[in-house]
Amino acid sequence: MAEYQVVFFKKENGDVPAKDFIAALDFKMKTKVYRLLTMVSENGPELREPYSKHLNDGIFELRAQFGSNIARVLYFFFIGRKVVVTNGFIKKTQKTPAAELERANAYRNEYKQRKKGVLNENARQNA
Repeated sequence: MAEYQVVFFKKENGDVPAKDFIAALDFKMKTKVYRLLTMVSENGPELREPYSKHLNDGIFELRAQFGSNIARVLYFFFIGRKVVVTNGFIKKTQKTPAAELERANAYRNEYKQRKKGVLNENARQNA
């Protein structure tokens, strides 16, 4: 089975929200998150709870727990067997914060728009 490529969403200004979030985690939590990213690259959409959960509209979350802290990293799948990691947060309540889900959706829309622009440009150049 071919693996999925994990890529981090990059904002227009060069910021990489999920990478920045992961970098700020303590060593043990960071290690758990990177292990989960490896698992999603190996299993794609077959990765399920307790590691990954579909939230809504194609947005998924990876769940890493160490002690009482629970780190969540949001992602979506994209054409070409890509896993695009958008943002992360420390979960303090049962429910995923709406603002984090909205952020993941906005990043996905921006990513798709940019990729669509690249595809259209390539089509023009090859015409």
